[in-house]
Amino acid sequence: MAANGDSVIIDAAYLASSIRNMMPFDLHMTTKCCIFKIPNILYRQNERAFIPDAFSIGPLHHDDLKATEKIKLEYLQCLISRLATLTALNDLINCVKDVEREARECYAEPIKYSPEEFVKILVIDGCFLIEVFRKNVYKFLKGEDDPIFSMSSMIQFLYHDLILLENQVPWIVLERLFEFTKGPEEEYSLTELAVKFFGMTFSMEPPDLHPIQDIKHIVDLLRKWLISAAERKGSGEKEEEINQPYRILRMQGIKHILGLPMKWLISATESVKQEVSSTEWAQKWEPIPSASSLKEAGIKFKKCKSKSILDVEFSDGVLTIPSLLVQEITETTFRNLISFEQCYANCEARLTSYAILIDNLINTTKDVDILRERGIVNNWLNPEDAVQFFNQLYHHAYVTEFHYGTLCSKVNKHCRQLWPRWRALLVHNYFNSPWTIISTVAAIILLVLSVLQTWSSMKT
Repeated sequence: MAANGDSVIIDAAYLASSIRNMMPFDLHMTTKCCIFKIPNILYRQNERAFIPDAFSIGPLHHDDLKATEKIKLEYLQCLISRLATLTALNDLINCVKDVEREARECYAEPIKYSPEEFVKILVIDGCFLIEVFRKNVYKFLKGEDDPIFSMSSMIQFLYHDLILLENQVPWIVLERLFEFTKGPEEEYSLTELAVKFFGMTFSMEPPDLHPIQDIKHIVDLLRKWLISAAERKGSGEKEEEINQPYRILRMQGIKHILGLPMKWLISATESVKQEVSSTEWAQKWEPIPSASSLKEAGIKFKKCKSKSILDVEFSDGVLTIPSLLVQEITETTFRNLISFEQCYANCEARLTSYAILIDNLINTTKDVDILRERGIVNNWLNPEDAVQFFNQLYHHAYVTEFHYGTLCSKVNKHCRQLWPRWRALLVHNYFNSPWTIISTVAAIILLVLSVLQTWSSMKT
């Protein structure tokens, strides 16, 4: 830029060259991108829900937590000693080296490490993960002084750190390392081992194990795990409904372990067929009242036996909801699953829809108590924290298709009917205890006798 009196001369060619140099060679984000940095608008809701406490997994937080690297190396050494070959470590490196480029494409953020450093991170972290999953199931692999399973705090750190969207290793890396190191005595697949590790994340009752395809990472695994559970619940439905193409497609594309519970939850809700189009769900649905308001309107709550928390149904004035375990790790899990839905291309907002629905139901501690009494919410937090958790869970997350639109429409239609509300008030005010029932019945009998006596006197 040059100044000439009051005029300013801008060198367009220089600026064009400067801007061109700022651009990477490839600006296009491929469909393989499945591991993302959390957007600031979601991150600031609860920073701790997205930052690892003790273990960095993958390249995004590799420089942050060095104290636990020796634990990873100890697990790697254990694994190599079982392989009992001089070239075991070289073979593990070659397993990952073959998919280095594909693994790099899974990250939306540029990886600052060289191919050699990146492969080293994937080998150490990948072997650590599969050893954790193995030791959780095969107890004979654990020593008495195991640095993780002998300390309850370490297990809690792991539960938190392994379900963070930024703290993921591509599933293809884990799968290759697992298959290469799998012993003849091992009966479970990698997916089954991972599901067993996270089995009680959402409910006190662990879900069934079943095959899940095209997993991207642990987060994706959890998501698909939840979805597929509902698919199995609907196995008794008509064959033409079960085999609908969109149901099959929805089970594809797990990206990481966190994606497993997401898809598990999503597929679980597939058993409930919506009656309106996606556009109508998004544009016409209206929120439902809180649990206490629904109770006053005569709606009953019932605990569902479904293996997926997403399988919410409404029929004949009864809202059936699967049990949800609310504990310290629940918020972290949901926030990362929702973030994955918000970031991953063409991903259905099933967990986000669930969060919106539950937020509608819970406004106060009274609502939590109602659902807790029915066995729907198993709350390990204090009631105030539980209310805050549900009310802030999906802030700044958006849905274009709300998957409970038809259900909300049915609930609101039922609430507008007068008789269910009057019946609920009658039961609450006059039939809520044996003594009120006795006194009410006695009053009715006296009233009937008085009417009969009056009628008899008039007739005489």
